[in-house]
Amino acid sequence: MYNNFLKSIVLMALLLLACPFAVASVDGGMQIFGWVERVKLMDGELSLKAKLDSGAANSSLDATNIERFRRDGNRYVRFTVTDPDNGEDLLLEKPLVRNVRIVRHSGEHQRRPVIKMPICLGDRSMEVEVNLIDRSNFIYPMLLGRSAMKGFALIDSGETFMNPPRCSSE
Repeated sequence: MYNNFLKSIVLMALLLLACPFAVASVDGGMQIFGWVERVKLMDGELSLKAKLDSGAANSSLDATNIERFRRDGNRYVRFTVTDPDNGEDLLLEKPLVRNVRIVRHSGEHQRRPVIKMPICLGDRSMEVEVNLIDRSNFIYPMLLGRSAMKGFALIDSGETFMNPPRCSSE
C-alpha cells in the first residue's frame, strides 16, 4: 500500500514536470467552477442557477414576453425574467445586439434575439452576450457557453456550486 502511494506521488510529479502549462493556467487566473453554479444578473440583483456548458458556444437566458421594438431608430428588446426564488417578474429592456438562428434538435429553426447582460460568476463581473428564449422546460434558467467562460473558467464536471457570486453591485 505504501509503495502504491509513493508511485502515485512520483507519477504526479512527473506529470507536473511534463505539463507545466497545466499548473500555470490554473495559477494564471483560472478558476474552477462546478457544472452548475449560481450567477447574479447585475440588473435587478437576481440570482439564478446556471448550467456551465463547454459544449455550447453561446449562452441563453430564460425570458418570456419577448418583444422587439424601436426607440429613436435603435433596435431594442423588452423581456421578462422571473426570479425562481420568489416568483417575482423583472421587466428589462436592452439594446438588440443581433438575431441568431438556432437549429433545434428536432431540425426546426428558431430566431432568437441576442442582448448583452451584465452578470457575476464567482468573483468575475462581465458582460455576456445571451440569446433570449423560454427555458421553462429546462431545469436551469441560464446556460453559460464557452464564449462567456473563455480564458478564466475550468469546469469540474463532478461538482456543483463551488463559487457563489461575489461581485459588488457598484
